[in-house]
Amino acid sequence: MTDPGVEQRPAAHVAARVGSWADDWWQGLAPRTRQAIRIASPIAVLATAAGTRLWDLGHPAELVFDETYYVKDAWSSWNLGYESRWPDDPNPRFAEGETDIYTGKASFAVHPPLGKWVIALGMAAFGPMPSWTWRISTAIVGILLVGLIMLVAHRLTKSLFLATLAGGVLAIDGNGIVMSRMGLLDGILAFFLLLGFWFFLKDWESRRLREIQRQSASEESGAPPSGVGAALWARPWLIAAGAAFGAASAVKWSGLWFLVVFGLLSVVADRAALRSFGGFLARGLVNFTLFIPAALAVYLATWIPWFATEDGYHRQWAEDPANTWTGPFAWVPKPIQSWLHLEQSVYEYHVGENRPHDYQAPAWMWLLLARPTSFYYRSSELGDPGCDATSCGASILDIANPLIWWASVVALVWLIVRFWKRLDWPSGLVLAGFAAGYLPWLAYVDRTIFAFYTIAFEPFLLLALVLAIGDLLGSPGDDRSRRTIRVNLLAVFLGLAVAISVYFWPVWTGMVMPYDFVASHWWLPSWR
Repeated sequence: MTDPGVEQRPAAHVAARVGSWADDWWQGLAPRTRQAIRIASPIAVLATAAGTRLWDLGHPAELVFDETYYVKDAWSSWNLGYESRWPDDPNPRFAEGETDIYTGKASFAVHPPLGKWVIALGMAAFGPMPSWTWRISTAIVGILLVGLIMLVAHRLTKSLFLATLAGGVLAIDGNGIVMSRMGLLDGILAFFLLLGFWFFLKDWESRRLREIQRQSASEESGAPPSGVGAALWARPWLIAAGAAFGAASAVKWSGLWFLVVFGLLSVVADRAALRSFGGFLARGLVNFTLFIPAALAVYLATWIPWFATEDGYHRQWAEDPANTWTGPFAWVPKPIQSWLHLEQSVYEYHVGENRPHDYQAPAWMWLLLARPTSFYYRSSELGDPGCDATSCGASILDIANPLIWWASVVALVWLIVRFWKRLDWPSGLVLAGFAAGYLPWLAYVDRTIFAFYTIAFEPFLLLALVLAIGDLLGSPGDDRSRRTIRVNLLAVFLGLAVAISVYFWPVWTGMVMPYDFVASHWWLPSWR
């Protein structure tokens, strides 16, 4: 990959392309005006994200789709320290305010606890009712995700325009909006994954900068580079990245793929370590020591409430003499034995989950946007004035803005070609994030999976889009008329994207609308 620390070529190159077409206008502004724009642009994007995620957050005032699992698990975990079973048909009673009717008997939960603890924070802060309280945490995380993608995009491109654009398209995208308005885990997962990626970028740049400084000092003094061993261990951002990816794995196990991909990348991308097999092993050992224990520590910490109880699911498994380990592993504490047995049970569930579902979608369909997930549909028994049972309906369809999504997929193909030709680090790292989030799912041909899982890697698709736009806008040497055409094309694209988001807004938020209007959003038969 191109070394970002030597001349900052890739980042400066993108920034120069963006700046070329607006340079005259930008330089003509007063310094205070430019500073105001720098501040106002990301604030405007965050305000948009807040509006799309917080407006009427309590609708619908019932548990929707998998909220039936995660919201109730979150609330029982907050009160008991573990997920509890509930009486038969609890959802209507829960939505009416009977939120403490859990039985206290442990329930088998198929995902780690951190995402449910995040959901529980909102319920604990504001009470378990009304319904917006069980969604407020995911909404806040969704807003933070928009801010985070702007930070990441700016670090990749050094362009305020592209950073603002990255946040803007996520702020108005349907997948980001819907997954921020539901009490589900995947939006939380996406945040921790992108946070880990951001930390990884900071480690990447700081490490290369230190190595360049040592090389420069060596050339000036004529002495061999010094302080190499200490520099190998001085990696706080790598530790932070491991912790963030560990937190992601504590939401859903799919975060483990990011640990694997970026753990390997932290070693393989270091050309100095590849000069010898010994150097490769040494760097790998150092990175493993910094990266993996941080992830493991965070993951284990999220299980502390389960260890602190006696009634969690499988908590007492090892207390049965028939289950207690013997032989060389007898020294393992019984609570750890019970926890490992629980983790094994969760693994067996995931590899064997193949029950059919109306909205299941294999991973090969995701990039085509072929089978979105319908979270909610009600006809006009909702009581909307002027509607009868056949003329109106309310729908929540988790589907991305089609224009933004399909353009991002095209940009992804372009990014692969760009990386093949240039070997530049922004392209390679974004592709690595996408690969970690998407490619493993292609192996699950029989497992029941859903398109809303795409929120975990959608930020990387959008980063591919803004990198492509940076190239599209041209360089300072391009003909002015060509640059004008490209700017106009971008303006048309963004205008259409906003219009499509406005059009899809009712089916992203469950608004009661005439049935024909709701049906007009089913562009493909599989979207119904």
